[in-house]
Amino acid sequence: MAKNNFTLLLTFCLTLLLIGCISTTAPRYAIDKHTYQAQGKNERIHFIVLHYTVGNNERSSKTLTTGNVSAHYLILNNDDHKIYNLVPDYERAWHAGAGGFAGRTVLNDTSIGIEIVNDGIAPQYRDALKNGALDYHPAEHYVEFSEIQIKKVAQLVQELAKKYNVAPTNIIGHSDMAPSRKIDPGAKFPWQRLYKEYGIGAWYDEFDKQFFMNQDEFAAATIPDIKQAFRDYGYQINDSDEWDKASRNVIYAFQLHFRPQQPTGVMDLETYAILKALNKKYGD
Repeated sequence: MAKNNFTLLLTFCLTLLLIGCISTTAPRYAIDKHTYQAQGKNERIHFIVLHYTVGNNERSSKTLTTGNVSAHYLILNNDDHKIYNLVPDYERAWHAGAGGFAGRTVLNDTSIGIEIVNDGIAPQYRDALKNGALDYHPAEHYVEFSEIQIKKVAQLVQELAKKYNVAPTNIIGHSDMAPSRKIDPGAKFPWQRLYKEYGIGAWYDEFDKQFFMNQDEFAAATIPDIKQAFRDYGYQINDSDEWDKASRNVIYAFQLHFRPQQPTGVMDLETYAILKALNKKYGD
């Protein structure tokens, strides 16, 4: 019996020794990253999505670092000389949620999210829609961004857009890609200023807008035609023959971005002219 146990132990040890020899003598293969390069590829990042946090610095940083929501970058509202990188660019942050833009859905997979500390709607107006007197928050209900935040956003978005070759029309607000769920970064976010002073994002040419301020052309445009114009720019909108609530949410989101002084959710001549001017400038 002892002899059998010794034989089994010896066999086991020899087996371990053989495995060790195999593992230590197996060849190591080099990873060649230079000889062959595929052409069929593109960047993961196609969009930059701007948000506001609806909270102060402490609450915002805690939510974005400990909860089930995150963003790649956080911009506080004080002059701390920092822009906080919470998630590496090459990783997927949980900031966009359901929605889509420019024919793409699941934007978490293809975007960088930037959160800016801001209350969004001023506290005294947060219940303004409950009694049904208003369908949408007007511009004066939104809270201004600080000057230092605007400068930080400008620096960051300039760098990211250049690094990842993000198209101007793909620098968007959360409301642009989720108009029935979100209204951030809101009517006080300075899209026009960022375009004019820093070359960030898309904006229409005033000459083209005035050209399309033609009442007869607007009156002749059908709802399906106008909805297709929204799709041409990138917005997701249904194909109903009416301006239902979901469709008006898209109009409101568009106005928050391109006519923030008067966001109403109503399709009017000026909104139509801006939409046409944008498609003329950025359309294929």
